[in-house]
Amino acid sequence: QVQLVESGGRLVQAGGSLRLSCAASGRPFSTYAMGWFRQAPGKEREFVAAISWTGNNIYYTDSVKGRFTISRDNAKNTVYLQMNSLKPEDTAVYYCALDANTIRVRTTPGYWGQGTQVTVSS
Repeated sequence: QVQLVESGGRLVQAGGSLRLSCAASGRPFSTYAMGWFRQAPGKEREFVAAISWTGNNIYYTDSVKGRFTISRDNAKNTVYLQMNSLKPEDTAVYYCALDANTIRVRTTPGYWGQGTQVTVSS
């Protein structure tokens, strides 16, 4: 049974920083990609960032490039999302995702966390 548990979401002022964490248990694959999605109120869930098992392949949606950094620690089965220069439009529930490779984790990941709320005040 795969479990993804996010943490780190909270209320922060615009221009501030947050680091989200997602710990995975019950690995479904020997190697796997991980990613982050977000869903703002009244909007569809959207891809934010993804990272391959080795960390050599990293992807971001355009709106977060230069502000967000995804990283991972395979020894801890954990992926991180460092978010800097936060904007009110970054307000959303952030979800961790996992699948066998970065193509799948960016499009139709098979495993999801429960989400963590990030609220950016202006």
